[in-house]
Amino acid sequence: MEIIRDDNLQENLYFEEMKNGLKVYLLPKPGFSKTYGLFSTRFGSIDTTFIPLNETEMITVPDGVAHFLEHKMFEMSDGDASDKFAALGAQTNAFTSSTRTAYLFNTTSHENECIELLLDFVQDIYLTDENVEKEKGIINQEIGMYDDDPDWRCYFGSIQNLYNNHPVKIDIAGTVETVAQIDKEILEKCYHTFYHPNNMMLFVVGNINAEDTMKLIRNNQDKKHFDNPQEIIRKEVKEDDTVPIKDNVLHMDVIMPKLIVSIKVNDILKDPKLKLKRELAMNVLLDLLFAKSSNIFESWSREGIINDSFSANFTQERDYSFIQIGGDSDSVDELKKRIYDLIDHMDSYKIDQNDFERVKKKNIGQLIGIFNSPESIASMFSRYYFEGSIIFDLIHTLNDLTLDDIYECQSLFNKEYTSSFLINKE
Repeated sequence: MEIIRDDNLQENLYFEEMKNGLKVYLLPKPGFSKTYGLFSTRFGSIDTTFIPLNETEMITVPDGVAHFLEHKMFEMSDGDASDKFAALGAQTNAFTSSTRTAYLFNTTSHENECIELLLDFVQDIYLTDENVEKEKGIINQEIGMYDDDPDWRCYFGSIQNLYNNHPVKIDIAGTVETVAQIDKEILEKCYHTFYHPNNMMLFVVGNINAEDTMKLIRNNQDKKHFDNPQEIIRKEVKEDDTVPIKDNVLHMDVIMPKLIVSIKVNDILKDPKLKLKRELAMNVLLDLLFAKSSNIFESWSREGIINDSFSANFTQERDYSFIQIGGDSDSVDELKKRIYDLIDHMDSYKIDQNDFERVKKKNIGQLIGIFNSPESIASMFSRYYFEGSIIFDLIHTLNDLTLDDIYECQSLFNKEYTSSFLINKE
């Protein structure tokens, strides 16, 4: 077992790779009452074209299959995993993103039993033709719920505007039509390919003893058999630099119009260190520009152009990246004009060194604060692990940022790759 020590944070991270390839990370938090476990696979909604385990030909599965599989994992041959966690006094949940699927629990008791249950229900699959068909109705209801949500439609619509071919433009849950095409065989192919321990990571944080917990996990894994690991071959997406939809408007029953201006980033970095630096630098830049204490936010808010719903975010995943800026406004035309003007003149926007240092310290403080929340630690660890970084890297990379790193991010604000999505009143 390897110990990764961070002296600044006074934290010890324990790591071991199991014989079957599963990577296990443990972060003991002495004095904490809560324990949080998160079991993740590098399989998300964009992974629809790949070579299945023990096969040689590439296949394409229907959109929404990763999310569908997440739904089915809780059903066990002898009951439901959620009920078993509840009997232990624990809560459980799961989520699917574009690039990963994760299963989690949090508890204040029976930590060992919860860890074993998490491993056991995710590492076994119980599918029948009947329970697969039954799930389709439940997922279709969820799709309908998101279709009726103006915030989701605006957020996701702004992403769809940006991409020609990349599957990130497809809703994570798929559509009613694609869900209808999913069957037991497709789910089993995806499960055995992407849920192999070699493609997964377990992270446990909280009230645990590292030695005892690692031994528990090691013994659990030694009892199970898996096929030999195989490198997962995914189809490489060839995405055009262009933005296919420059403006889009959807009319819905809303009290106030919603606008998101999105910017496609075509320069996708491969090096994990450079990728992390860009993300943290962009977060600092967006804070400088649009945080509630910024001149822009105060000015636009005072003029009544924006309210507290206004935000700006940077998303950077495996092979795509974009910026989103917007919120609710009764002056969407003026808000759009202001955002586009800012993008157009971003290269001339000057940043005061003192403001930069202040915002950087604020971001460092927020990151340090995350280490008081097992849930936040686990979520952040899983997010960055699959991008090639561990959570300690964030503090050090952020601390080393310079003003030049921030100015480099300004070049990503390009009007040519900008689009707007508006939810207007019916």
